[in-house]
Amino acid sequence: MTKTWHLRNEVWQLPAIGGIMGILNVTPDSFSDGGRHNSPEQALQHAAALVQAGADIIDIGGESTRPGSLPVAIEEELRRTIPVIRALREQFPTLKISIDTRHVSVAAAALDAGADIINDISGLSDSAMRRLCAERPCGIVLMHMQGTPETMQQAPHYDNVVEDVRQFFIRQLNVAQADGISPERICLDPGIGFGKTTTHNLALIKHLRELTIHNGPMMMALSRKRFMGEILRNPAAARSSALPTVTLSLMAADAGADLHRVHDVEELHQALTLRHALLHTS
Repeated sequence: MTKTWHLRNEVWQLPAIGGIMGILNVTPDSFSDGGRHNSPEQALQHAAALVQAGADIIDIGGESTRPGSLPVAIEEELRRTIPVIRALREQFPTLKISIDTRHVSVAAAALDAGADIINDISGLSDSAMRRLCAERPCGIVLMHMQGTPETMQQAPHYDNVVEDVRQFFIRQLNVAQADGISPERICLDPGIGFGKTTTHNLALIKHLRELTIHNGPMMMALSRKRFMGEILRNPAAARSSALPTVTLSLMAADAGADLHRVHDVEELHQALTLRHALLHTS
């Protein structure tokens, strides 16, 4: 049975094969595609290609959160993202649009411009962000991160990474609900690569069902992550080919992932379609 997710005034049923969130970074310095879609025209063209390839959601980010990255001025993040959201909403009236931000003022402006989802890497840790989400009926991605992008990969440590992330989700869901945010609006994301070692990442993928603590969707964001290159002993492997991302994303789907945030939409869409056909053949 496919999951549902409450987005604005719609109860969205995720596709049977699994949902795909296409990544659209409008930044000069994102780890994989920084500088490629800086102008609204370039961004719109790439978004159209992602939709054509099978993306159900376009996730727009104006601040790089790669390991070691520094915060971007709010004004700059707004300048990068809001014109793109407006243009996307005009060209694709029914498209689901997500804003990838940890800043409440950017999230508010994005919702005003037509975004449906706030993808918050800080996991609703900001009370102002929770107040905004309580006031506006948007979808929310609640992600786990240890530390900040600037520091998160310096020395990640957990007593038990799966249980620690699980307890974080329980706490944040309770806090969100206490602040008036319905759990049906929340998609969980264990935050692969955000304050985790390779061993931590693999454990979270393998034990993903243990993190499924509510009826909403679980998102897996593996796309082009550095740890895959470490496993393959080839740092460029996960960025020069879609195969590592697709392979682990299929395994994550088997482990319970309902939604996948990726750069290589077409390749994953094909793989998920084949997986679905196999699983539903008697």
